[in-house]
Amino acid sequence: MVYAIKISNALIAMTKFDFSVKTRNGSKIVSVVIAAPDQSEAERRLRQMYRDCEILSCEIKQTEDKIRPSASLEDILSLISK
Repeated sequence: MVYAIKISNALIAMTKFDFSVKTRNGSKIVSVVIAAPDQSEAERRLRQMYRDCEILSCEIKQTEDKIRPSASLEDILSLISK
């Protein structure tokens, strides 16, 4: 999934990375999703949360294109009037 973040008039594309990790005490965590511009930044953020963890796998989450129906003005006004 790709997001864009605006930082001082510059757009930075963000990708979601799905990690499986083994913590330093041996517990396995199947899914930790982190949004970052690239995989190295995602790994850095992961290691801030799980110090000395072992990364078992990393997958890029695919974008899910969802078409959302737009609300008409009548629909909005009917919600407000209720």
